[in-house]
Amino acid sequence: MIYKRFLYIFIFLLSISVKASFILLPMDETTQQNHLKAYGITYWCLDKNYKASWLLNYRGGSFLLPDAEEIRKECQIRGVSFEIISDAEELAILNEISSPSQNMESVILEKAPKIAVYTPKGKQPWDDAVTLVLTYAEIPFTAIYDEEVLSDQLLLYDWLHLHHEDFTGQYGKFYSAYKNVPWYIEQKKEAETLARKLGYSKVSQEKGAVAKKIRDFVIGGGFMFAMCSATDSFDIALAADGVDICEAMFDGDASEGNYQAKINYSNSFAFKDFILERRPEQYEFSDIDMTSKRQVPMDKDYFTLMEFSAKWDPIPSMLCQNHTQLVKGFMGQTTAFSAPLIKSNVMVMGTCELNGEARYIHGQKGKGMFTFYGGHDPEDYQHQVGDPPTVLDLHPNSPGYRLILNNVLFPAARKKKLKT
Repeated sequence: MIYKRFLYIFIFLLSISVKASFILLPMDETTQQNHLKAYGITYWCLDKNYKASWLLNYRGGSFLLPDAEEIRKECQIRGVSFEIISDAEELAILNEISSPSQNMESVILEKAPKIAVYTPKGKQPWDDAVTLVLTYAEIPFTAIYDEEVLSDQLLLYDWLHLHHEDFTGQYGKFYSAYKNVPWYIEQKKEAETLARKLGYSKVSQEKGAVAKKIRDFVIGGGFMFAMCSATDSFDIALAADGVDICEAMFDGDASEGNYQAKINYSNSFAFKDFILERRPEQYEFSDIDMTSKRQVPMDKDYFTLMEFSAKWDPIPSMLCQNHTQLVKGFMGQTTAFSAPLIKSNVMVMGTCELNGEARYIHGQKGKGMFTFYGGHDPEDYQHQVGDPPTVLDLHPNSPGYRLILNNVLFPAARKKKLKT
């Protein structure tokens, strides 16, 4: 009788020791059926005040969540692969990660960041990759535009994405190809009306004021992510503050004489010594962009993510988490960045080996940080105006889109004392 009692106690204690108490969202190439929605699950958990950890370089940058029935159900509903692991298995994983011989790290994610997407009201003749992937991953965001930015509503958010945008007031340099097309005419008219409503005589002045508010948001501790033309046009607008670089078809009067000599590179975030494109009919802002200079065949257009020390450089390690280091390239108005024009204090995280261009860069400004990602849509190689939006159900494991979502979750770890 006593023997049986001890046996029951032993079995009970054994069952406790192997009790499943964690959910692992594996992010390696072969196990996870929907990488993009896995980020949404992690965000959802943070939003419900669950604790979460980001296991850098462990199985493609996996997420560790507490075991709860509602989390399991949410994973099943969204089609996200998950594994139930015991306390002992969780401890073994963390011990492996903490080993000095392993380029891994466990980063605690503390709270769901409040996300804003800078995007114009109404429909546009192009789609925005970040809006697409946030919607697909079911990560909530608020759309804001110039009125909200200029009335200091950025203070309500932790993370800001810049829509495919032109902060120089030249309407995306679409003049040559689209000046007689109704959507271009209407967009120009709407921008001018909005500028006047906000107290500016020119769109370029109003957009410049918006760029400076965004600059202040970052300096004050915000996280900014920009893609395509929002990257270089933002920096150009800051560097050309107070200088008229717009020709008459954009703002009604000629540009300022010798404006190139008046550019102040110390005002820009990422780029230096760039030369502006003076021709209004040229679909280009400056020599920052590599689109017209690159000789890279589509079938060989890939860029490589740099490898960083997860323990000593957790910031770029988080931003580069992926199930592959080789990411398929894609075009945009701003496809990639000329490496010699990148400031020395800006970190290059992804490069095309064929021509040395930078595709993915990161830097710090004041108390905040920014990431610039070249190209328009990671799963649409050469997106044209009027093309239909990408259907992400066809690309649930997209490495290019994962880089966007790395940036979305990154602010959740900002309270952790980072070494960089």
